[in-house]
Amino acid sequence: MIPVPVVVTVLGGWCAVYLADTLLKSSSSLKASYEDWLLTYGVSVSPFHLRWQTALFNRQFYNWGRWKPKFLYLWFSVGMVFGIVAMFGSVILLGKTLLQTLTQMLTEAPKAQNDRMLQVVVPGVNLPISQLTYFFSAILISGVIHEVGHGVAAIRKSTSLFFFLREQVRFNGFGIFIFIVYPGAFVDLFTTHLQLISPVQQLRIFCAGVWHNFVLGVASFMVLFLLPAILFPFYYTGVGALVTEVAEDSPANGPRGLFVGDLVTNLQDCPVYNVEDWNSCLGDIAEKSQVGYCVSAATLQQLSFPARVYRRLDGTVECCSNNSLTDICFSYSNKLDSHLYACLPARKVIEASKVCRSNMDCHKDFVPSFCVTPSLENQTRLIRVKHPPHIDMLYVGHPMHLQYTGRLSLSLAPVQVGFPREDPENKRPVKATDSCKSLRRVFQPATNLLLHSSLTGSALWL
Repeated sequence: MIPVPVVVTVLGGWCAVYLADTLLKSSSSLKASYEDWLLTYGVSVSPFHLRWQTALFNRQFYNWGRWKPKFLYLWFSVGMVFGIVAMFGSVILLGKTLLQTLTQMLTEAPKAQNDRMLQVVVPGVNLPISQLTYFFSAILISGVIHEVGHGVAAIRKSTSLFFFLREQVRFNGFGIFIFIVYPGAFVDLFTTHLQLISPVQQLRIFCAGVWHNFVLGVASFMVLFLLPAILFPFYYTGVGALVTEVAEDSPANGPRGLFVGDLVTNLQDCPVYNVEDWNSCLGDIAEKSQVGYCVSAATLQQLSFPARVYRRLDGTVECCSNNSLTDICFSYSNKLDSHLYACLPARKVIEASKVCRSNMDCHKDFVPSFCVTPSLENQTRLIRVKHPPHIDMLYVGHPMHLQYTGRLSLSLAPVQVGFPREDPENKRPVKATDSCKSLRRVFQPATNLLLHSSLTGSALWL
């Protein structure tokens, strides 16, 4: 849903603009000067619509129209053919979408369809509010390129003796408007001249806009596809998931948490090279049982201390005090007893220890060792998050709480990274994306290739 403050701001802003316009036009002393100002600068105000038109760019448009006449003729002729083909293609596309919509409406138990060829983009519904700046910027840029196509095609002038090679419709001006919140652009052409030229010439002008949008889309896709090569001197990829933001009041913002610029390289023994690996590793950790850690018999005896063992309501075993923020109950076995428990300091046990599934995984160095496994509540995992050169972050909770993948943004949603239990009141955002070496803050907002993720939580201060 669209946040109420955003709706109030938009409506309040338009009411203030319209009220100011009405008052100025009603004022006997300011009406004449205000209307002269509007006329001079080409500004017009109406309810939920603000428009600006200027002739400042007319000379530039005429210069573009005189550039390489034969090339422009071929360029806009190809655009005309593309526009006609795209028109029939769009009819088929709209027809298929209509059939899908009708089928969905007539079905008693409709299911969500993610395979629709056309999707309506509604800010606040299927478009995050945080992406509105990029969304409206893209609309404005696309609209400007669209109208530049119309304008250049209309005033295209040829030095050839053949009249059919030119349109030369009078160009009155270029403008930008805002309707409610949506920006756009337009060109003002002399309608009489436009009606006097042939239908083919009119088609060449009308199709120029969508042709330029298509070319812009192809160019943008190529830039995104080649972005790693273009930015190779400044960036490197495939080495981890990059943390791009940590909220100041986040529990993860501390000496044992995550930091802006950190590269998350491992989740347990699962390597992380990008955001997809982050999601895949979390899925594997959630599906498999909790891994253990190899601890030598001497270290186990040195770190463990007597503790009362009892069972939780879900049947799992606890052997540490509920108030402990540094110790975790570990289970292990030896040749005499298969159910032994020890309350151990988690960080000392996990650091510099390799993961294991059984005691056999720890007998490679001919040193008596045990595979100690955290004894946690059902579905809860202890996860070691490596983000060198900093000390590892330890997370206790459900693995999938570190992950909430959107269809497009690949975002990591709110999570509690803490011990011993999750507290929804302490959830704060931490955003992450694929890694970059330098200049990431300059290029990151402008590229959609660097996938953004977010995760929230509190770190285990061990």
